[in-house]
Amino acid sequence: MADIVRWYILFANYEQGLALHDLLDRHGIPNRIAPTPRSIQGELSCGISLLVEEEDIAAARACIEENHAEHFAIRSLAGQIKPRRDKYC
Repeated sequence: MADIVRWYILFANYEQGLALHDLLDRHGIPNRIAPTPRSIQGELSCGISLLVEEEDIAAARACIEENHAEHFAIRSLAGQIKPRRDKYC
């Protein structure tokens, strides 16, 4: 089974993250606030990111570009969410 790829939008500060979250919501683009995985955080001190599904990432990129929304980077990461996590049977 192939790992699921998750897309994260990273920010320099939480205000940028909350502003983009609101913008994407207004445009009907599904997203959710999530902690930034340390493996892609790098030297950023901000731990907030927006998690966007692969089928919505193109729309999110277009919205960011059209609205000149602030963000640091958009990164993908495979295998972060384990489908059987917390299931013991």
